[in-house]
Amino acid sequence: MIPLLHDFTGTTVLVFGGGRVGARKARRFAREADVIVVSPDFADRDFGSADLVRAAPDPAAVDDWLERTDPALVVAATDDAALNEAVAEATRARGALVNRADRSGERDVGSVVVPATVREDPVVVSISTGGTAPALSKHLRQDLEETLAGAGEMARVCAELRTELKSRDVPPERRREVVTDVVNSPDLWTALRTGTSNYRQVIEDVLGEELATGGDRP
Repeated sequence: MIPLLHDFTGTTVLVFGGGRVGARKARRFAREADVIVVSPDFADRDFGSADLVRAAPDPAAVDDWLERTDPALVVAATDDAALNEAVAEATRARGALVNRADRSGERDVGSVVVPATVREDPVVVSISTGGTAPALSKHLRQDLEETLAGAGEMARVCAELRTELKSRDVPPERRREVVTDVVNSPDLWTALRTGTSNYRQVIEDVLGEELATGGDRP
């Protein structure tokens, strides 16, 4: 499977299943998409901002739900294997993405795995074991949370620093050198992680040094 980042803003994610797994999927996608959860019962209290529809669709009713909601992604998370299979088949027939929450390991063509994610906006890192070892994904995610501390601030430093250097007609090769030095600086990482310096201060300091030295390395 090839990892991709997908923007679900303004789209609908349809979740079949109101148990613990369905709730977790709903919470995950409700931060970005319009989520609808269809289930006869809702075992979990927290579904994020998802709309909960109390219904017990059988396999024959799946097409009607897809037609009404026009989802970009459908999650099959019920405890009924036949219903999950019908959801997957109908979703693929419509050309939408499908996530089978009741399967691990080998996946059907066109299926989607929802990975564990570490987010330090705008930096996003995802971990997946193909559904075979969720505990390992969780362990790696916890390790990466510490490693990525400050990465969001560093990304903003790099983006704005490149723009500022370009506006000052600094040659491309020198721009790359400056940004690389910033990324490789342990002191700057520490400053951003501890809050002793913010990304605007870092940019001003680097630009000031660049102007003072005329681009010459010490």
